[in-house]
Amino acid sequence: MPVTRSLKPLRSSERKQRPGPAFPLWPVAAITAVLALLSAAAVRFFYSQGSILYYGDAMAHLNIARRIIDTRTPNWLQIGTVWLPLPHLLMLPLVRSDELWRSGLAGSIPSAVCYVLGGVLMFLAARRMFASGAAGMAACLLFALNPNLLYLQAIPMTESLFLMCFAGVLYTTVRFRESQSSAWAAAAGVFALAATLTRYEGWFLLPFVAAYLFIAAQRQRWLPALIFSIIAGAGPLWWFAHNWWYYGHFLEFYNGPYSAKAIYQRALDGGMARYPGDHDWLKATQYFSAAVSLAAGATLVWIGAIGVIAAFIRKAFWPVLFAALVPAFYVFSLYSSGTPIFVPHLWPNSYYNTRYAIGALPLLALGGAGLVALAPQRFRGFVAALIVAIGIAPWAFYPRPDSWVCWKESQVNSVARRAWTSTAAKYLAPRYAQHDGIFTAFGDLAGIYLEAGIPLKECLHDGNVPHWDAAVKRPDLFLWEEWVVAISGDPADTALARMRQSGPRYDLVETIAVKGAPVIKIYRRNG
Repeated sequence: MPVTRSLKPLRSSERKQRPGPAFPLWPVAAITAVLALLSAAAVRFFYSQGSILYYGDAMAHLNIARRIIDTRTPNWLQIGTVWLPLPHLLMLPLVRSDELWRSGLAGSIPSAVCYVLGGVLMFLAARRMFASGAAGMAACLLFALNPNLLYLQAIPMTESLFLMCFAGVLYTTVRFRESQSSAWAAAAGVFALAATLTRYEGWFLLPFVAAYLFIAAQRQRWLPALIFSIIAGAGPLWWFAHNWWYYGHFLEFYNGPYSAKAIYQRALDGGMARYPGDHDWLKATQYFSAAVSLAAGATLVWIGAIGVIAAFIRKAFWPVLFAALVPAFYVFSLYSSGTPIFVPHLWPNSYYNTRYAIGALPLLALGGAGLVALAPQRFRGFVAALIVAIGIAPWAFYPRPDSWVCWKESQVNSVARRAWTSTAAKYLAPRYAQHDGIFTAFGDLAGIYLEAGIPLKECLHDGNVPHWDAAVKRPDLFLWEEWVVAISGDPADTALARMRQSGPRYDLVETIAVKGAPVIKIYRRNG
């Protein structure tokens, strides 16, 4: 008998469970190639310029990864407590190479790969959201052509990794809405797990994504949200356990002695004025908005603001609200936890944490895609090209690093550190003999040994417990190193001062004083 099809109309729930529209694969390959070329060109430019390790945080991320394998006490404690571990783990295979470690490329390579993947995922998400390849292309290019992001993806920083994870969650939740498949909820959980192990704003996203999966599910509402929560929630739970096991305190990363909260409180106790935005919503919003305008460009801010309305007209409610969560997190952080952003045209007229504004870039890029999606089908390619051109106009008309606020911040704030690091490295390199040993705090001083080519395992630093603790408390008994490198007043310097009446004698052989920086002291054992 011939098979007949039922002409019964589909129920609304059945229509929503249909897979989304099919798209050709060649644009993905083309975009991947273009982004890879952009990324490689940026890495080469900043490497040739010598600015890969301008950011103190970039140097720190690189050295934390290196000390996991290059240390006297190889254990998981070397991963630290305040900074989350995934960026350092991705650098781990590369920092084994002395050349890649000392150049900073061991951190640049994984960051650059994440930039490419993040741009592709932005394209895929926007294309599905608006059922338009032109809209997807606009979102991708507005995101990827930002010079501040190009700088951050070329250096050992965490922004490009987090944005890749963010774009992955966005894309997988859009796919879940179309397919209702729990596999996409699980994929969202994997991307969110990576985000929670990269930056703390990833923790902030979890309840919102879980709630969305519950609301968007057409059947068994609890199952997709549960799958997502189990996978993504493992990240914060593991970090709580890590801090409890190694430091005896679940919240060591939040309020321990090396946390931003504790550092801020010590500064306040020393008489420093409160950060702008501290328990002031208006100023918190003002400073973050000012940083966004500098980091994204004023034209893209206007495009994004108008485009958000267009995206709502196209009913892209979840993607826009999701993309707005990261900016909301930063404003809340400025208000509540002592996290500052300084911009040159607002008090105190300096640069600090301007890179946080890159978190608004996905929202602005999706707004641009929303404007493209409102145009008639035959004009979308032209509108996309026009919007991208307007969005990158500030950088095209003034294509110099001085106009890239994140680069400028790293350059201005590192002048003194680079000066004393270089001077100390040049002093130590020809005089240090293998196995002499250096008693030193880790932190910024580790940059000296990177530049001098001295392995970190030659150093006794604060990650080498219990020997470090013993040497600090009883240097007369447990301090055996040939050299001491200290910042005036730090634990190593204080230990030497305590030992001057008894125990081995150390002579001050070099003092490095640079304007705007603490005094660096180099001691050598006498006898």
